Amino acid sequence: MSATHPGYYIPHDTRWPIMGSIGLFALLGGFAMLLNGSSSAPVVMIIGTLILVVMIIGWFGTVIKESESGFYNDQVDISFRHGMIWFIFSEVLFFAAFFGALFYARIYSVPWLGGEGSVGATTGPLLWPGFEGIWPTNGPAEIGGAFGTIPAVGIPLLNTIILITSGATVTLAHWALKKNQRKPLCWWLLATVLLGLVFLYFQGVEFAHAYNDLNLTLESGIYGSTFFMLTGFHGLHVTIGAIMLLVMLLRAMRGHFTPERHFAFEAAAWYWHFVDVVWIGLFIFVYWF
Repeated sequence: MSATHPGYYIPHDTRWPIMGSIGLFALLGGFAMLLNGSSSAPVVMIIGTLILVVMIIGWFGTVIKESESGFYNDQVDISFRHGMIWFIFSEVLFFAAFFGALFYARIYSVPWLGGEGSVGATTGPLLWPGFEGIWPTNGPAEIGGAFGTIPAVGIPLLNTIILITSGATVTLAHWALKKNQRKPLCWWLLATVLLGLVFLYFQGVEFAHAYNDLNLTLESGIYGSTFFMLTGFHGLHVTIGAIMLLVMLLRAMRGHFTPERHFAFEAAAWYWHFVDVVWIGLFIFVYWF
């Protein structure tokens, strides 16, 4: 079927969905075993992860071959766009849940427990002597241990500059693709991937500093939990986005994409811009305020 064919492409039978289901079952089952102290849990999780990696490479490879063979028409392109929009929307809700937990704890729960409002007036004395409804809090020092926080000026600010710059480079790559300028496209994509890797490096340095020097860990009360859940999951999304852009770079080097048809590149760029926006929210509400 050509790209201008009026029909709608119906995928052939494929083994990838069932393989992905098996991989997810093994990964999550292994994680459940890990929580219950099973010694074989890591092996099960590794097997599940490997199955998922093979599934992703195989499935996306099939889609790429179909696309490059001209099987997809404009209606299929619209379907892909709708799918990516809903996927990013689900990611927005994912982070909204963690931001909601942060806001609820910081604005409502901690002040109430500190004695503000009718609820806190009765529950405050039930905690421990000397409790104050201030942020950050982790409870008495003997529970989670006293900890330090990471200021906004430093690695967080540097990483903000890095991600904003990467948003600009991926946009320049998109402009180059629209003008069918292959070399600038590849160089700007490479710059974006490298900036993402630099961001991850500095985030690793920050996490090591938090654990080793500040005693800021996942066990540091609600502050430590929300801090690492938000920044850690964002780092995971940066990793995924960098892998997506790396695949786009390799495809661009092989001559894939045209100025008119390049949704795979657009989808990766959308995802990267989403990652940028989430980080700005993190920088403001986790590090700055």
